[in-house]
Amino acid sequence: MIRCFARAPFIDTVHFASPPSITISASHSPATSSPSVSASRREISLSIIAVASSIISSGYFSSPARAEFSEIPNSGGVKSLDLRIGDGEVPIEGDQVAIHYYGRLAAKQGWRFDSTYDHKDSSGDSVPFTFILGSTNVIPGIETAVRSMKVGGIRRVVIPPSQGYQNTSQEPLPPNFFDRQRLFTTIFNPTRLANGEGSTLGTLVFDIELVSTRRPNR
Repeated sequence: MIRCFARAPFIDTVHFASPPSITISASHSPATSSPSVSASRREISLSIIAVASSIISSGYFSSPARAEFSEIPNSGGVKSLDLRIGDGEVPIEGDQVAIHYYGRLAAKQGWRFDSTYDHKDSSGDSVPFTFILGSTNVIPGIETAVRSMKVGGIRRVVIPPSQGYQNTSQEPLPPNFFDRQRLFTTIFNPTRLANGEGSTLGTLVFDIELVSTRRPNR
């Protein structure tokens, strides 16, 4: 059984405003145990966290109304904000789901690394991203977000690194090579990881629309 909804006109609700001016300066020398290096690491982490905070709370994304994010239970720290509640089915484990999304990277001040609305078929229509819920091929934060959505709903989620990309084969993968390379070079940058930035580099912000769900044998 398939429940589908036409593409919702929510693009205007997720355009960027001018990014906040945030400067992060730090040495990229190998990690040591000196107090000055430890302080520098803390400053880096706080600066990047400030970028993520500005995305979710200070109007960096324009949204229809000011609202607060809440943590999804048992999600490992994924925070969500429903921009629109759907009125269709809630998917269950094993369903094939189709979503549209905008994916952004907090560590680069909200750089949009991918959008399904840019993926066109031969007719020029946007192609949603499909996956089997529970297949573990998709980053956990997206699966967590979709599990409690209804078809037709739109949700903004902030995904911590532990629930984001753990390797370069997890989906969704930006089809553009340069975007994909820039994304993973940032998240898995060995120098910055050595400098103690691993807890902040991979923070993701996704706007997700649940387009349809298909249940096997129905």
